[in-house]
Amino acid sequence: MQDNLDTDLLRTLVAIADTGSFTGAARRVFRTPSAVSMQMKRLEGIAGRALFEKRGRRTQLNAGGRDLLQHARRILGP
Repeated sequence: MQDNLDTDLLRTLVAIADTGSFTGAARRVFRTPSAVSMQMKRLEGIAGRALFEKRGRRTQLNAGGRDLLQHARRILGP
């Protein structure tokens, strides 16, 4: 993983975790759902691994995504 992560990508990851959906996160970060999806594809590319898994019609963080989420919350602070 590269040393410098874009904080916008991390904020979007946190928003997805907090709202439970890409659509809810899009509203929170003032982007379209497709822009959120593109941001997460970019973050997965930087991380070098998948961060989400499909559960029926829902998309959830996988173990790698949850690990990165912990780091993102620390980086972004309260």
